[in-house]
Amino acid sequence: MSEDYRIVEVRGEPLPTGRVGARVRVRLTGCPSSRWSRAVSARLVNELVGHEAVGHLRLNEIVQGDQIVLEGVEAREAPARAVALRRAVDATNQALTGESGPEAESNMAQDEANAIAAEIARERNA
Repeated sequence: MSEDYRIVEVRGEPLPTGRVGARVRVRLTGCPSSRWSRAVSARLVNELVGHEAVGHLRLNEIVQGDQIVLEGVEAREAPARAVALRRAVDATNQALTGESGPEAESNMAQDEANAIAAEIARERNA
């Protein structure tokens, strides 16, 4: 299944008193699958390793509908976050574009899954 999303719009929101940074909503060209969402989150984490001020940034479940939502983005780190986010989106698109067929989304070949099921069936009948 091929997925390719682009950033359409970015807007910021203040957070409640006591929180650090802003909430940044990044609207995409569509609603990604959970697979794409997990992949972009992982790639963004990798992009941010070693950057300053990532302790306030919340990176769990960042894809919400057709948006990537980042909470805790500080003004001084915004340019670096923008680059990291663009790279994460591009890398995720590149990794997931052009894959097709059930094995592209599976953790094993169909034959292996059948062998596991056959083993369960044998044990059930024993």
